[in-house]
Amino acid sequence: MSTSSGAAPVFDYAKAFSRNIGWVTTAEQERLRTARIAIAGLGGVGGAHLRTLSRLGISRFHISDFDDFDVHNLNRQAGAFVSSLGQPKIDTVARIALDINPETELRLFPQGVQPENVDEFLRDVDIYVDGLDFFALPARRMVFAKCREKGIPVLTAAPLGIGTAFLYFSPTGMSAEDYFKWEGHDVQEQYARFIAGLSPAMMQRDYLVAPEAVNFQEKRGPSTIMACDLCAGVMGAAVLKILLGRGGVKAAPWGMHFDAYHQRLKFTWRPFGNANPMQRLLLRFIRPMLRGEMPARGA
Repeated sequence: MSTSSGAAPVFDYAKAFSRNIGWVTTAEQERLRTARIAIAGLGGVGGAHLRTLSRLGISRFHISDFDDFDVHNLNRQAGAFVSSLGQPKIDTVARIALDINPETELRLFPQGVQPENVDEFLRDVDIYVDGLDFFALPARRMVFAKCREKGIPVLTAAPLGIGTAFLYFSPTGMSAEDYFKWEGHDVQEQYARFIAGLSPAMMQRDYLVAPEAVNFQEKRGPSTIMACDLCAGVMGAAVLKILLGRGGVKAAPWGMHFDAYHQRLKFTWRPFGNANPMQRLLLRFIRPMLRGEMPARGA
């Protein structure tokens, strides 16, 4: 930023993101500047992803969300403040992105991602970053499938306890549908398969001290700001590596789970996805949870 006496600072892209240089080259920063990222869902992790990627210097986004901020969002969502309660999430986080980089090019989809706009939402996109609510499985399956059709990498980071589970679906590797094995199952079983696929390590399960806070029938569960911020950090690193061709990011059936509470990192490898024998055992544990039959703490 440059200033003159008594004048407001003037935005300068090179200066604004100059502290990235060293970890990226000047040429790489320009590549980040021109990348185009789609983010669906701007609540817990989606808003944090937009904030993080904006500070990385990425300047072109397609963003979607149809929800407004509510009081119960204040513990974890990047755009949730008392001043933003009742306001559309998409407008609030768009202002945050523009406040970081006023040159940001934003395409807003305030009706959410729908079958009639998904092609436009993904037009010319380099990477899709998943920020959809856990329970938005129909929309998630639609977007994942469309990304596969268009050859767009899909990245998702789930806030679990005080940690993050991360999955990358390469356009040429295992698809999300092949990994989660959703097809042909009812909604509750699809949720079970999504949980199992997101979190094969399940490191968060032994410190859930109030199991009654998880209620799948009411579509609610606990989440922490630490988990959301960890998701954004892991996501930012993966986006950087993929855009810049900076070495491998392990794609599904590989998964990664870092749990800050246990201070542990695990990589999981599940050939055949949820058809893997280890996943079948995990699903036997998860299904009763969805019915409200929570196991005892530490079980």
